Amino acid sequence: MAILTHFSIFGRLNKTPTMRNFLICLLFVASSGVVNAQTKIEWMTWQQAVEARKQAVAAGQTPKKMFIDVYTDWCGWCKKMDASTFVDPSVVAIMNAYYYPVKMDAEMPDSIIYDGYVFFNPMPYPAPGQRRGTHSLAASMLDGKLSYPSYVMFDENMNRSNIIQGYKEVQPLLGILLFFGTNQHVQYNQFMQQQQAAQQPQQSQPQAK
Repeated sequence: MAILTHFSIFGRLNKTPTMRNFLICLLFVASSGVVNAQTKIEWMTWQQAVEARKQAVAAGQTPKKMFIDVYTDWCGWCKKMDASTFVDPSVVAIMNAYYYPVKMDAEMPDSIIYDGYVFFNPMPYPAPGQRRGTHSLAASMLDGKLSYPSYVMFDENMNRSNIIQGYKEVQPLLGILLFFGTNQHVQYNQFMQQQQAAQQPQQSQPQAK
């Protein structure tokens, strides 16, 4: 699945059923009373989110998707996200409804065991004047492209579906959360595949001599 980093697709698909459904959902959420029902994002650690997913599966429920905010203590734009976009009532409501929201310090010192692998920070306690190393789990999720803040999204089956980089204001982030949270990205990919197939020139059959 191609990684989408922006929403220029809106202009190209604003007349398709997929985009109409998405925009209807966006308008519904924006006007719904559920937006005012929650005051903050229910952030989890990675371990807590993995455990919550396991419990949902064990109970026969469809687990939520996972949204991971990869940050560092020295990142100014990360702090701005926490103070602005992440406290917006619409973002709070959609995040809690569709995702296990995870805060992950890209330079955390603690090791994490997941899926049979041990992820760790190669330099968790550096000498004075040096910066901590990057945790291998964060580096793996970001494909080594260490830019903060970054956001990694996983689907219900723990397949990575998207990587987003940089500070996001409310409306762009809300669009992203809804686009993936409501599985509109699946319909979008199907639509694009159909378009590509329709544009391929038909191969002529060889004529018998």
